[in-house]
Amino acid sequence: MIKAGVLHLTFGVLGNAAGLFLYLFPTVTFRRIIAKKSTEQFSGVPYVMTLLNCLLAAWYGLPFITRNNYLVSAVNVAGALIESIYVLIFLIYSPKKEKAKIVGLLAFILVLFSGVALVSILGFAKEDQRKFLCGFVSTVFSVIMYASPLSVMMVVIKTKSVEYMPFLLSLFVFLCGACWLTYGLIGKDIFIIVSNVFGSSLGALQLILYAIYSKNKGDMKKPNIDGSMEMGLSNTYQLEK
Repeated sequence: MIKAGVLHLTFGVLGNAAGLFLYLFPTVTFRRIIAKKSTEQFSGVPYVMTLLNCLLAAWYGLPFITRNNYLVSAVNVAGALIESIYVLIFLIYSPKKEKAKIVGLLAFILVLFSGVALVSILGFAKEDQRKFLCGFVSTVFSVIMYASPLSVMMVVIKTKSVEYMPFLLSLFVFLCGACWLTYGLIGKDIFIIVSNVFGSSLGALQLILYAIYSKNKGDMKKPNIDGSMEMGLSNTYQLEK
């Protein structure tokens, strides 16, 4: 029991470290946005969706929803704060049309999160019912978030170049997913297990693609791509012209 507890804590701390790296990765993009006072062709949608994912996961980790998952809440509270700053910066520098879209989406995700939180507290008296509702919703959005880089992986396969898929980012996607998967297995938490099976698997696939096409980096013609394709819990790829 003691060894299992130590391992559970260890992988949770490692997962927190990897998760924070992924949340902070887009700071390069936002320094550019601030410097140019324009969001250019970047999309603000991934940051809003990542904020939703962080809020749901942070709520799931609270002691009155699940037990011994305070590390899940810790990293996702930090993630929610970081993503809120990104969204705020995006709203300041985005054009009116894009700003209206982001405000609308932000309102939607806040209503959705508030609804899940209220139903879990007022609608269910039993802990296992609250855990199922919050875990199911959080897992659905976590899987969607993890699936986002599939578009980037398709670009890599099409161009045979990893120019738009940074190695460190792919590595930390894998490490983050693997750490939280191990954490979930030790804690026997099916919702954490399911979402991070996807995360670690997609991270591994990215590393395999990197190994296959890394020698071609910079040799192929750049695809004409505007905007960004990103994965939010923090895994962000910025594709520029």
